[in-house]
Amino acid sequence: MDNMKAWYQSKTVWGALIAVLAPLLHVVGLNLPVGFEGELAEGLVTVAGGVGGLIALYGRLAATSSIR
Repeated sequence: MDNMKAWYQSKTVWGALIAVLAPLLHVVGLNLPVGFEGELAEGLVTVAGGVGGLIALYGRLAATSSIR
């Protein structure tokens, strides 16, 4: 693998987390609709990417030293 990305940008990681979380939700009485897991993973990757970008922007604007 030549391309690197953060863990939160991986659909596989989010899918695995949802796969673990879905049965736990079922135990407490909440059921995810069939096929919703994929859509949820896609949405979480999108949100995580946006949040990551905002944090990076804030970090650069709040920094007290320059970059070379």
